[in-house]
Amino acid sequence: QVQLVESGGGLVQAGASLSLSCTASGFTLSTRAMGWFRQAPGKEREFVASISRSGSSTSYADSMKGRFTISRDNAKNTLYLQMNSLKPEDTAVYSCAARLWQYGSTSSLTTEYDYWGQGTQVTVSS
Repeated sequence: QVQLVESGGGLVQAGASLSLSCTASGFTLSTRAMGWFRQAPGKEREFVASISRSGSSTSYADSMKGRFTISRDNAKNTLYLQMNSLKPEDTAVYSCAARLWQYGSTSSLTTEYDYWGQGTQVTVSS
């Protein structure tokens, strides 16, 4: 059974940092490009960052560039998202996702991801 389980969310003040993890089971992480997405209350799901199968290529939403870093440890079957200089507008549920197996590169399109985690809440107070 395929599972993606996020952890590391919480309540922080503006300017703080958080590190999220996403542990995969039921499949080998190295076979999939991966992504992070977020959804704030009343808003559509939004692309955050993506990383290729090998980890050699990454992409970010413009508002996250320079603040967020996506990485992966295929040996540990784990995906990470380091978030620095957090802002109140970063408040959302953050979910990891596995891109369709036939694609090894990054993508911002939710329709190209087939496995999703339940998400972890990140709340940034002002």
